[in-house]
Amino acid sequence: MKEPRIRTVEKYKPPYPLNQLPRDFAMNLGREVIYFLASRGTPRLEGTDWEEIFARLIGAQWKPSNVGLDDIVMEQTAWGAKTVKNANPFTAMKVRLISGRNSPVYSFGDKEVSDCEPNELGGKILAIWNERVVGIRKLYKHLRTVVLIKSNNLLEMSVFEFETIIYAITEYSWKWNRKNNLEGFSKSTKEHVFTWQPHGSQFTIIEKAPEKRLAIRIKQPPFLNKHAILKALKFDNSWVQIIE
Repeated sequence: MKEPRIRTVEKYKPPYPLNQLPRDFAMNLGREVIYFLASRGTPRLEGTDWEEIFARLIGAQWKPSNVGLDDIVMEQTAWGAKTVKNANPFTAMKVRLISGRNSPVYSFGDKEVSDCEPNELGGKILAIWNERVVGIRKLYKHLRTVVLIKSNNLLEMSVFEFETIIYAITEYSWKWNRKNNLEGFSKSTKEHVFTWQPHGSQFTIIEKAPEKRLAIRIKQPPFLNKHAILKALKFDNSWVQIIE
């Protein structure tokens, strides 16, 4: 019997279309990073900093997660946030995203992964990732990853989003490289897509960066040293109470 066509209505829409960040996002991001550089005096912007900044700029809730897929939440949309260093944030074609620790020993009870057949082991590693994604998708209608590509001095940045997906295990083949890390390749394109390190179980996804991305360049701000900040606050010693 031919399947009937039915009307489907998506009851919840995300706060904005995928990879079309709000109009004022770019200027506000530039302002945030300029303040960051001026107050800290170092271009070291870590993953949790980016999570907090992104959540604030889109008006979402920042709630760091052990899974790392839903660190930012707004109603029925959740984001995982990643930062990547690259000398050319505007033109970088691919980024390596550290995507958690996938341990077949913990998840499947395997004893010695070096003795496992590569494709079987790779399938288990992807199954762990897929299970995490499925678990989060049960809670949210939309699940995204937002990536900040940053230059070493943090004066150039680009941002893009993509849907966080599960991967069909049968579409990838695996083999050990010279460093004894397991690499996963697309069977159709032969492209390197995954890397898994047995020591620490770190799982990395190689993601293509889209041509359409937010790109901004900022001016190096002067550093606000602590004495200038304390003076502006009109600090005096009475603010500090020595208990013991």
